[in-house]
Amino acid sequence: MASVVPSARWTLSCFLVFVLAAHAVKAFSETFNDNLAVSYWGQDSAGHQQRLGFYCDDDTIDTIPLAFLYIFFGKGGQPVIDFANICSSGSGNFPGTDLADCSFLASDIQKCQAKGKLITLSLGGATAKVGFDSASQASSFAATIWNMFLGGNGGIRPFGDAVLDGVDLDIENGSSANYDTFVNTLRSLSKNAPKKYYVTAAPQCPFPDAKVGEALNNAFFDAVYVQFYNNFCETSAPSEFNFATWDHWAKTQSMNKDVKVYLGAPGSADSAGNGFVSSQALINVARQAQQQYSSFGGIMLWDADTAYTNNKYHATVKNAIKNRQPGPQPSTIETLPPAPSPTHTQSTTPRPPQPTQSFSSSQVKPPAPESSDPPTPSPISSPSPLPDPRWTARVRRPKFTLDFRNIPAASPTPVFGQPTPRRHSRHFQASL
Repeated sequence: MASVVPSARWTLSCFLVFVLAAHAVKAFSETFNDNLAVSYWGQDSAGHQQRLGFYCDDDTIDTIPLAFLYIFFGKGGQPVIDFANICSSGSGNFPGTDLADCSFLASDIQKCQAKGKLITLSLGGATAKVGFDSASQASSFAATIWNMFLGGNGGIRPFGDAVLDGVDLDIENGSSANYDTFVNTLRSLSKNAPKKYYVTAAPQCPFPDAKVGEALNNAFFDAVYVQFYNNFCETSAPSEFNFATWDHWAKTQSMNKDVKVYLGAPGSADSAGNGFVSSQALINVARQAQQQYSSFGGIMLWDADTAYTNNKYHATVKNAIKNRQPGPQPSTIETLPPAPSPTHTQSTTPRPPQPTQSFSSSQVKPPAPESSDPPTPSPISSPSPLPDPRWTARVRRPKFTLDFRNIPAASPTPVFGQPTPRRHSRHFQASL
């Protein structure tokens, strides 16, 4: 596939944004606290997934992470992406790889961006084969992502001339090492870029997150989409709901003191094994968080397909919390009793300040739902045959009671400063 020179690609993107700007309605703003990230699009979770552009016609949606890039190092050393019924491996791959050519989605992505929505790429998922053997591998992979999906000028562009707005880390297995290096390299590559690039993560609510906890403390993130479901600290367990812990992290440990914390929830009862609540229950929790926590950024839902199928659950929630105003300032918030101060203990070696957060637009060589856990694989260099992520299915997980939440009996509550047992959450939808 012929590549598009950076200047032409940026000119086209800017032109489309300019022409359609008049039609943008209530675009995403990182300073607002009523954003709705209908996370995530791509896995056909309810069996009715439409093309990306369909969801961008919905003005209640502000951000859509595309799920997933689920193999870091596949055939030919290239990553692998899967968007279920829309675009997946085997339906037109780049030669010598299992990387699908989804360039026909470029117009959808640009349409969404012209409406003021952020379109990012989510890396990971519960059945993913991800991880890094070294810091240099993480840095090199960051350059790959930059050149393939963001502002670089790679020879392979899976989304054609579309330039995504950033990346999301939904890391649920594999090694937790070197994700800070990955993020910091992206930040370095984006320095002086003509637009801002965003980096988010989707940790599970047990604090600190076992997979991205270290990276969250040692790299600059714009937001975290905390999964308050499939865990003891979920929204449906008010006595153990721990948004206060994540708010405390945002204000005291995050490198970005303006980082936003999103309330993650299932879009339907079939979207998660546990943790789904009615729209009114979620609205009540979100409204309280809006008033109490200055870090609150909005709501994340898994996922677009299930939320739409569930009587547009997302729209009910969004319309109830929207105010299009910046979040409250810390000095003006009436707070509940503070949560215990979390202490991060995963990293024993202090790290110096990292590069600032911006992503260069040339070929770069890396620096020197109202709907059985899969085995944890190691990073691979060339899978043969390629595993189909959808065979493991992102389907409704087995129910577990609030008296048994994957927590040892001797430790009924989490110990701050230590990784807490967690449940994999993001599964792929079975082929239909």
